[in-house]
Amino acid sequence: MEISARNGLTGKVEDVKLGEVMASIKIEITEPGVITAVITRESAEDLDLKEGDEVKAIIKSTEVMVAK
Repeated sequence: MEISARNGLTGKVEDVKLGEVMASIKIEITEPGVITAVITRESAEDLDLKEGDEVKAIIKSTEVMVAK
């Protein structure tokens, strides 16, 4: 399956809770791989980001999709 989103993390379903309308799926991440963040140049300069820096990748989204 091909998809344009680049923040996919591979994992295994750990728990499934089915509601009347929605479902909660807990996924244990086993392959975080590399996450690419596209930020403004100004932000990168303000953070003084350079190769080897230890940082946190914070994923901001209104949804998480599941592909199988």
